[in-house]
Amino acid sequence: MNDIIIHPLEPFFDRNSKILILGSFPSIKSRISGFYYQHPRNHFWRILEKLYQAKSLNNINAQKKFLKTHHIALWDVLQSCKIKNSNDKTISFPKMNDLNQILDKAKIEKIAITGKKAFALFKKYQEAFVKEAYPDIQILNLPSSSPANLNFSFEQLVKKYQAILE
Repeated sequence: MNDIIIHPLEPFFDRNSKILILGSFPSIKSRISGFYYQHPRNHFWRILEKLYQAKSLNNINAQKKFLKTHHIALWDVLQSCKIKNSNDKTISFPKMNDLNQILDKAKIEKIAITGKKAFALFKKYQEAFVKEAYPDIQILNLPSSSPANLNFSFEQLVKKYQAILE
């Protein structure tokens, strides 16, 4: 299957969100589950558990409650694309999400982009606009929390993601 896939998930945020974490595009597991970072081997929720000393972010309801409590918004840079399986390296025909949907409504102070492909797309299509329209927002480039990212151990990922707390 190599059709263009439309992003099926709504951005997760409220007007009190301060940190916006952007991935590239939801994995197959996340698209099926209906929420972000649902691949069982993705380290995202374990990283947040460690950073915030939280417990049991192992179901979507707990994850949503945690995000609201800690003023974290989730979305992806892409609105649609062609992608093979869940491999970011195969992304083509990217169409970007309109970040104003969140930035105009929430009190975002930091945007953390996770993964090389997501950051490259953000940098190419969205960074100049964000820096001009929202000059006070800090932009962070974080490594992917995907199990396919073998460049970082779990401990190294936690250390890198600590930037969202600083």
